[in-house]
Amino acid sequence: MRVTVIDYKAGNLTSVLKALRHLGAEVEVTDADIVPVESAQRLVLPGVGHFSSTSRLDNTGLTSAIRAAIARGVPFLGICVGMQWLYAGSTEAPNQPGLAHFPEQCTRFSEGTEKIPHVGWNSLEVRPDSRLLAGVDPGEFVYFTHSFKAPVTADTAAITHYIEPFASAVERANVMGVQFHPEKSGATGLKILRNFLEFKI
Repeated sequence: MRVTVIDYKAGNLTSVLKALRHLGAEVEVTDADIVPVESAQRLVLPGVGHFSSTSRLDNTGLTSAIRAAIARGVPFLGICVGMQWLYAGSTEAPNQPGLAHFPEQCTRFSEGTEKIPHVGWNSLEVRPDSRLLAGVDPGEFVYFTHSFKAPVTADTAAITHYIEPFASAVERANVMGVQFHPEKSGATGLKILRNFLEFKI
């Protein structure tokens, strides 16, 4: 299986590539060229850092190419900020639009007794019909590091609690995202990435 990984210069690229190759995927990386996206069998968008960094996707034409690939039915996985980019935008960078595949906005955690960012291992409440999270038992732990989060909606595939409930995974048809880092989440993370590689429309 060939996986095209999109590098917008703000992603946790090395460990994502290592995990995908460990699972037997043939991996190619693009940072500006839309041709690999146009012929992709699978698309992965890893991301860390500030939401404004996603402007590179617009400036290189990758946003339009990704939108067209999704419309063709290509499975897409966004990781961390890559998941947040699937939404209309984020209050972290109000002038930078997301893909708007999901209409909601991502917002910062409410100030409370817990520290922000949310860093470390936390558990998943998995939607039973999620294909991305098939075989992941309720309460399995994955690794997070983030200050902004997506709301819980009908498209939420998993919920995690930190200060407040938030969408730790999202899934609609061939478009999926995880707020956590599967490439840093041990056997559970590899199980999720394997589900993505085996995903069929």
